[in-house]
Amino acid sequence: MSRTSKFDVHQEITDRIVDAIETAGDFQLPWIRRKGGCFARPVNVASRNPYNGVNIVSLWVSALKHEYPSNVWGTYRQWQQADYQVRKGEKASLVVFYKTVDVEIQNEETGQAEAGERMFARASWVFNAAQVDGYPIDEPEVPETESFDPIDKAEAFVQATGATVEEGGDVACYVPSLDLIRMPERRRFTGTETTSPAEGFYATLCHELVHWSGAEKRLGRDMSGRFGTEGYAMEELVAELGAAFLCSDLGISQEPRPDHACYVKNWLAVLKNDKKAVFAAASKASEAANWLSGA
Repeated sequence: MSRTSKFDVHQEITDRIVDAIETAGDFQLPWIRRKGGCFARPVNVASRNPYNGVNIVSLWVSALKHEYPSNVWGTYRQWQQADYQVRKGEKASLVVFYKTVDVEIQNEETGQAEAGERMFARASWVFNAAQVDGYPIDEPEVPETESFDPIDKAEAFVQATGATVEEGGDVACYVPSLDLIRMPERRRFTGTETTSPAEGFYATLCHELVHWSGAEKRLGRDMSGRFGTEGYAMEELVAELGAAFLCSDLGISQEPRPDHACYVKNWLAVLKNDKKAVFAAASKASEAANWLSGA
């Protein structure tokens, strides 16, 4: 980067996510893989608040790349204020925050200048707890056996959404015309090396619940308004991210859906053509996850 080049936080985060998807192999989305890093929602060491939107994705990608086992992050100064020291030579991970500044906006009707506000994206750099001396890191619990045991927290969450869910057939989908979700019977779900049958069922259901949340009478999410013919790919990306956020909050390990190969190339095309696309998708995914959780 030349001295005259301006750092573009949108492009930098998008490039990192695109690279992670392209190098993940077997169409496994990097932000929902269990192996190699912590999949819990990232939280800030100072505020203890969870990160939102694209910052979740950016920090998951970084955690998986470097195999960080913790979901706690903070700036160099925040770790110092918490009486911990970032180890020498550790490299920071990128997040974005928005700063509001006062500007003058011309009124199109009167032509007069009026006071207004505009939001600008700013980069911030954070370190994982694994890069800090002395911070205790909790190890995630791993189930010893695979069996379909209903997950109480997930069952309560699904019931609280009020969505109509029918089990039967061999397809998982949201049917807008009937306003219901169809799922294969839970007994048909099988486990993997990293996911129990129940986790696979609830992870898939979370994906469909995000689609359900976007109905006009709920969140009214229409990605075609901005992305045109690529709106479908963006809606699928929103559903994947939203499901990943929900699974993280529910403590559910999520595996990639078997149909990723059908549209992952479309996601990459959208992300490569629009540096702010992943920001829009992550923002909508956070909105859906928070709405479904009643936050």
